[in-house]
Amino acid sequence: MVSISKGIESLIIVPQWIGDAVMTEPLLRRLHARGERLTIGALPWVAPVYRAMPQAAEVLELPFAHGGLQWDARRAMAHQIRGRFDIAYVCPNSLKSALLPWWADIPLRIGYHGEGRWLLLNRRLANPPKGARPPMVAFYSALSGQSEVAQDRPTLRLDQHQTGAVLERLGLVPGGYYVLAPGAEYGPAKRWPPAHFAALAKQLGLPTVLLGSAKEGALCAEIAAAVGVGVGVRVVDLAGKTTLDQALALIAGARAMVSNDSGLMHVAAAFGVRQVAIFGSSSPLHTPPLSDKAQVVWLKNDPVYRPALDCAPCFKRTCPLGHTRCLADIQPERVLQML
Repeated sequence: MVSISKGIESLIIVPQWIGDAVMTEPLLRRLHARGERLTIGALPWVAPVYRAMPQAAEVLELPFAHGGLQWDARRAMAHQIRGRFDIAYVCPNSLKSALLPWWADIPLRIGYHGEGRWLLLNRRLANPPKGARPPMVAFYSALSGQSEVAQDRPTLRLDQHQTGAVLERLGLVPGGYYVLAPGAEYGPAKRWPPAHFAALAKQLGLPTVLLGSAKEGALCAEIAAAVGVGVGVRVVDLAGKTTLDQALALIAGARAMVSNDSGLMHVAAAFGVRQVAIFGSSSPLHTPPLSDKAQVVWLKNDPVYRPALDCAPCFKRTCPLGHTRCLADIQPERVLQML
């Protein structure tokens, strides 16, 4: 157990991916519980996740982009925050993520050894052995210096008025629609076929909202077109048309959500929304949705499915064998029965 005095000002440098961001909430909860005031250093596209964490006293949006060290921008930000913080917790393992706390002269800088960060961090955790990395919640929570807490699950919260305002603009009511999130940033080997999503949407009996990034616009448009216009069928394609704040509100207010293994899957779990999570090339043993209201479909561990999927999980972006059986053979009717 690490003892930290109350009144400590702490900066948390957080991951840039939505799913990983959700997985850091138990770390914030631990630090907040022992009296630290938490400022979150987040890239703009993930900052809304932290605004849904009440432990965060402030969300500081960092003006950095994907890729590159961006020395000048990091030095300028370090100059702005110098003298504000007592401790920095660096969640990502990259070299560049540790530069800001170092240049800002934050006295205690905590993180994993990561990419050769001997100079940048002065309290380093050993990198987990290759192939034996713990679940992400435990990986991040270990930065607190406290022992692991069983069933330490991420939790997100939104103001009901905020959620209600988003739904009202779309003519939706809480619990009166489903969300489908057919994308997966990693690649097509994690995506249930769009035809299956469309077949499911036709049978849900309530309005269906399609969520995704602008990159997933064509995918969601394909699903919406396949559903078409029928009696009692309403599909609202919002791919690339919402902010992340709005997407969070739509997920929080949904009756249930169906998704691939993606960042939005972890968001739904943290909101406690009923969900079905579809796994193909990845493994729910490593990144499951951490919620009692989540159900997982993964043919790899289905004793009835034949022939057995000896190739899964392959963790590839595209199917090396060209068939993607692990996803194509999950029928929409099976998912419908789980909702």
